[in-house]
Amino acid sequence: MKRFMAMLSRNKDKDPPPTKLLDRAEELCQDLQSSFPSLEKLVGVMMGSKHKMHFLTNIHVVRACVRVHVRNGQHDTACRLLEVGMAEEKEQLVQLWYEIHYQRFMEKCRTDSLTSLQKFRCRKRNPPPLSICPEGLKPRNHPEEVRQYLFRFAAVVTTHPDRTQREFLARDTNLHPNQVSNWFANYRRRQKA
Repeated sequence: MKRFMAMLSRNKDKDPPPTKLLDRAEELCQDLQSSFPSLEKLVGVMMGSKHKMHFLTNIHVVRACVRVHVRNGQHDTACRLLEVGMAEEKEQLVQLWYEIHYQRFMEKCRTDSLTSLQKFRCRKRNPPPLSICPEGLKPRNHPEEVRQYLFRFAAVVTTHPDRTQREFLARDTNLHPNQVSNWFANYRRRQKA
């Protein structure tokens, strides 16, 4: 840590900072995961540095910063870090985004864990911003023509297709037989409601 601080001090006016400094920051973030006070100090130094945005291009640094802010109850600050972070690992940024919101929800409900349904609802209520998910979220619904085909089959043939019918529908709609089965189960549930 002392070597990193000295290196940061020596290179405070260089723009961009040397790669060696950024690599050392990554190593320290990984090494200090189990020592929260040291990690918190490191994050404070990096975020107070002129090179803050350069540090935020590394996923390990971003993860360490998010961890420190979440542990200190600063969920909004952690979210803003993800929004401005320039790390290329977008899937990991999205996962961190959800973890922040899971943690916030657990603190609000005073619980130690969330059910799958609670996590799903949390993700639905808090979609990641376009800055970390530029292509948008993947659609979770089937295409309109597939849904219309399945609706027609349910209306004309049956709402309880057998295995052969499910396999036929899967081939026709380019879905997996389990997806077809789940679609019909959800359809029947919606009809009851």
